[in-house]
Amino acid sequence: MNFSQHYDEALQNPSASLHAFKKLLEPCSKEALEMMARSSAAITRRHFGRTMRLFAPLYLSNECINSCAYCGFSRDNPILRVTLDVEQMACEAAYLTQEGFRSVLLVAGEHPKFVSSGYLELCVKRLTALFPSILLEVAPMEEKEYRSLVKVGAEGVIVYQETYNRKTYQELHTAGPKKDFNGRLDSLQRAYSAGFARLGLGVLFGLSDWREEALALAAHLFFLQRHCWKAQLSVSLPRLRPAAGNFEPRFAFHDHDFAQLLFALRMTFPTIQLVMSTREESFFRDAMAPLGVTVMSAGSHTEPGGYTGQGKDQLHHTIRGKAVQPSCSATEATEQFEISDHRSPETIAQMLVSLGLEPVWKDWDAGILTTHS
Repeated sequence: MNFSQHYDEALQNPSASLHAFKKLLEPCSKEALEMMARSSAAITRRHFGRTMRLFAPLYLSNECINSCAYCGFSRDNPILRVTLDVEQMACEAAYLTQEGFRSVLLVAGEHPKFVSSGYLELCVKRLTALFPSILLEVAPMEEKEYRSLVKVGAEGVIVYQETYNRKTYQELHTAGPKKDFNGRLDSLQRAYSAGFARLGLGVLFGLSDWREEALALAAHLFFLQRHCWKAQLSVSLPRLRPAAGNFEPRFAFHDHDFAQLLFALRMTFPTIQLVMSTREESFFRDAMAPLGVTVMSAGSHTEPGGYTGQGKDQLHHTIRGKAVQPSCSATEATEQFEISDHRSPETIAQMLVSLGLEPVWKDWDAGILTTHS
């Protein structure tokens, strides 16, 4: 059974576990939130010790075929676009290794003309010598395409549903393959069947009511735990940030709400990875780090070529799928969204140490599976 077939029933007739999770999301006092924080921190230490896994996103392309009202990369936005070639991507990757990273997330807008599975395979092959952990945040694929990426060395896939509200999803996705709600909902199962060891999911908070989104996210997690039980699951809780198109959040998701949801997830799903990105302000990331977060990005850029300036000579606009030279003297591609925490990876690592946490740049190596005679 696919999750799309189970989804509506799961929310209409919640299980005892989902009902218990819903109770944790009810409005609570400051004292009750502090109790949840202590519980979340204790559970995290029990299952993850004091470690914090660090990674960086590497944006390959900001071309996109989808029209998504909230996204800076939407095809409707007249932004400066570029797709890095493999050599340019390798330069960006080399910079990240110098910063200490051994885990990288390859990110790209969803445009099959510019970002195909063949291109991604070349990128992954080039990076396997530098990064033991390579994850992908790209357009959802079929199992066969995912399988080819596993074969060349990718180990994880992240697919955000963006919103689990079907009506809102239809309103915000007006053109392109991303209009397929069910196809996106089932993409992580296809990735698991193809052999990926890490599966990431999440909601873009601000598009719909946060408690309703959280409940659907939890239902998805329970399903994946049953049907994709060999995979390491991770959850991100991104909030809308300023971006091209100037989309304004429809619903509030305050720091108190964020903290409550993070604690509820940790208390309900003790072994999943909880990710906090540089979308969040530095003070809030510092406060949440000891209380349930296990993965953080650092020193991030959300535009192709953002680390070293690669691709700046190929910047263009895209009109109806055709590249057009910009009328102005452009120097960098447009970012997907603004980040909030601009601190360097070294500064983030020092912050974690000051909190009694251990920054982990590398938590996996294929050599572990090597058989020695």
